[in-house]
Amino acid sequence: MTGHDDPLARIAAALERMAPGTATDIDLGASPAFVFGSAGMRPVGRLDAPRLDLLRGIDEQKDRVVTNVLRLAQGHAAHDMLLWGSRGMGKSALLRSAVASAQEKHRGTLALVQVSQDALAGLTELFALLGRHERRFLVFIDDLGFEDDDGSGPRQLRSWLEGGVEARPGNVRLAVTSNRRAIVARHQSEQDDPVNPRDAVDDRLALADRFGMSVGFHNCSQDDYLEIIGAYADAHGLGWDRGDALEWSRRRGGRSGRVAWQYVVELAGRAGRTL
Repeated sequence: MTGHDDPLARIAAALERMAPGTATDIDLGASPAFVFGSAGMRPVGRLDAPRLDLLRGIDEQKDRVVTNVLRLAQGHAAHDMLLWGSRGMGKSALLRSAVASAQEKHRGTLALVQVSQDALAGLTELFALLGRHERRFLVFIDDLGFEDDDGSGPRQLRSWLEGGVEARPGNVRLAVTSNRRAIVARHQSEQDDPVNPRDAVDDRLALADRFGMSVGFHNCSQDDYLEIIGAYADAHGLGWDRGDALEWSRRRGGRSGRVAWQYVVELAGRAGRTL
């Protein structure tokens, strides 16, 4: 069988229709956000982000990130950003919220492009595509980390950030979140290496130094944790109890913005509500 009667041809056509579009097929001016993965690029019709006023306990970090993202949306000089530190303290949420806020103030000028870990090899081609568009883009890599034996990844990231022939274009800035400031793991053994021990450490730190803005996020205090819960609960009309909230954090093994939000989800579930 051939043509439309061939079942293999029908399956191939169906898979082609289901596959994400290539980057060149996407209208880069039509959506607030995009996801770039190994299978291609797809638009995101709505940027899911909490309101900035609901992000508590990170006021200094919020001021710096929001200001920098707003500069990018306005077409002003802006930094590449490294947001590093404690898990669950709102690094990626803050980036999304800052972009959403800038988009409200300057519609159509800025888009967020989240890059999955399996698509880092295609980042140079993505930069080339974005550089041909007049819109500004914040390219976002969440929870970035390199293995100890990965030498090419950190070097390529340094090239993208500054000085290399593959550096990102002027209308694009990088935002990276990581649990480690150096992004690459550091070990005490580096200090004991008889061959250029200082160079090994400096090379790893040089990666973080390429970011014009480095913002640290630290462990959540009890007061901050309760303040985060209060802000979310009030916004959603949910009652809550201080002792119950603290017991929730003890059962979860720690306090963070993420644990606070999970408690609010629990409150909503108990009340038969959706969020």
